[in-house]
Amino acid sequence: MVTPSEYPIVYSVEYPDRELDRLGTLVRLIIAIPIVIVLASVSGGGSGGEDGGGFALSSGGLLFLGPLLLILFRQKYPRWWFDWNAALLRFMNRVQVYMALMDDRYPSTDDPQGVRLEIPYPDVERDLNRWLPLIKWLLAIPHLAALLLLFIAAAFAVIVAWFSILITGRYPRGLFDFVEGVLRWQNRVIGYAFILATDVYPPFSLE
Repeated sequence: MVTPSEYPIVYSVEYPDRELDRLGTLVRLIIAIPIVIVLASVSGGGSGGEDGGGFALSSGGLLFLGPLLLILFRQKYPRWWFDWNAALLRFMNRVQVYMALMDDRYPSTDDPQGVRLEIPYPDVERDLNRWLPLIKWLLAIPHLAALLLLFIAAAFAVIVAWFSILITGRYPRGLFDFVEGVLRWQNRVIGYAFILATDVYPPFSLE
């Protein structure tokens, strides 16, 4: 078990030390619809058409089974698969941060903006146990249970922050740090159990 400061996956959100857009905050759920649709189009799958023909409605999503099989049988993690997972996860986080009112800049599909997510590319033969991906989801269950409770608490924190921004134009720093910590915890668990980027077990910590 490593300390939070030593964990290989690094996540932070730049605190907006300025007055935030009150109107944009008020109607955030509405103006976020287009970028949520864009995110859904690259993070899920579907098709349309009849008689065996069709067209792609959406594609992608975080790659899990492919990397698992390659790590298990060939001790490889194709770099472009890893880069896809890392880029998509960063995009997901920018949308999450926007929805959580932590940034009033509209989420970019490629620019980092104020969200920092660093996931080191693993040397599979040196850094990853080829059998561990088979049970990482099971080992992550305590984290998933904790995250369920934390996300409920974070939802209430965002509601309080929404009122605060409308009244004062500011996101209370304590609430911001808490929501950032929940998202940090989430990204560590995803990096460990679902995109298989590290075998280092995530700490139970918001730090």
